[in-house]
Amino acid sequence: MEEFLIKSKEATKTIANLSGKVKNEILTKMSVALLENSEYIISENKKDMEDGLKNNLTSALMDRLLLNEDRVQGMATAIKEIAALKNPVGRTHEGWIVDNGMNIQKVSVPIGVIGIIYESRPNVTSDTAALCFKSGNICILKGGKEAENSNKAIAKILQEVLEKNNLPKEAISLLPDSSREGVANLIKQDKYVDLIIPRGGEALIKFVSSNASVPVVKHDKGLCHTYIDKDANIQKAIKVSLNAKCRRVGICGAMETMLVHEEIANEILPLLQKEFKVFETELRGCENTQKIIDVNIAKEEDFNREYLDNILSIKIVSSVEDVCSHISKYGSGHSDAIITENHTTAEIFLNSVDSACVYLNASTQFTDGGEFGFGAEVGISTNKLHARGPMGINELTTYKYKIYGDGQIR
Repeated sequence: MEEFLIKSKEATKTIANLSGKVKNEILTKMSVALLENSEYIISENKKDMEDGLKNNLTSALMDRLLLNEDRVQGMATAIKEIAALKNPVGRTHEGWIVDNGMNIQKVSVPIGVIGIIYESRPNVTSDTAALCFKSGNICILKGGKEAENSNKAIAKILQEVLEKNNLPKEAISLLPDSSREGVANLIKQDKYVDLIIPRGGEALIKFVSSNASVPVVKHDKGLCHTYIDKDANIQKAIKVSLNAKCRRVGICGAMETMLVHEEIANEILPLLQKEFKVFETELRGCENTQKIIDVNIAKEEDFNREYLDNILSIKIVSSVEDVCSHISKYGSGHSDAIITENHTTAEIFLNSVDSACVYLNASTQFTDGGEFGFGAEVGISTNKLHARGPMGINELTTYKYKIYGDGQIR
């Protein structure tokens, strides 16, 4: 492990000093290489899919795992979009001259060596590798064992591009020891590793946060809510709610709990039940919900659960203040939405709900680096320090002060 990390640390000197032009050229070549090797990637992914069936992965997890031609094309497109972004390294945030004549400049620089621990989705391998490379960082990737063949194939292709262009392949590496012990070792290597980003299940996040000596920016669970206010447009509320839950049920931005104002519940819940039935969504409701539509009871623990499955909890509320209290108690600080035509109510919600992303009349599934114009994301941070929400290239930099003097002494 130490020998591997020493090489990763040494590679920072090369990657951190690449010009924006060179980085963009390499990223473009990586995008092309993924497309040229799409058959190889899909064949390796097929092995993971077969293993997933044998291991009884849920349909949502299988969907996250799947790579086909469209998804490989999406991976390649994401890298091209990252290449097109403005270089985040070397930007002067601000500058000033102090009384003694020294010129102080606050300038963005790469963080260094970043360990990224994630599960299921193999496209994360190419997305995070490209984001780290664009921002001048070295990445050490630890994907889930369910995507092992896919991740190895993608990393191999990206490393070949680096080597063909006389750059250290250590700029993009898979963690050589992918066991739990290997992860436990990595997250304590603060001599060589500058940041750990875990993204995955609650157990993974808790393990990394509790045991790391390396700084952690966590991509915590997405227990997302949509609140349908009494002043909501009915058709808009139905359209947004269906998308927030059913577009992809296994992602962290999927709605897990729907909150409905009591004054609109009798009108909208039967309509919603009919629409959700088309998607075969299992609805669970509070006692008041059960008085209106025939659903299973939503227990206390259901409101505290990230299903990542085609299941939705429903609760009837009496005010926007009740909604904010509910989200404060059960939410994960990820993404929450309000559907309303009342500007005052909307602002109460948007200002009071303490989540990384808060929406008015839009689906929570927009919480995504690509949708935010970042090209891709390295994770959705639920931290409050340094980075929050979708983490793109700018969140993968820190800064230093450059001070220009002319013989000043103190």
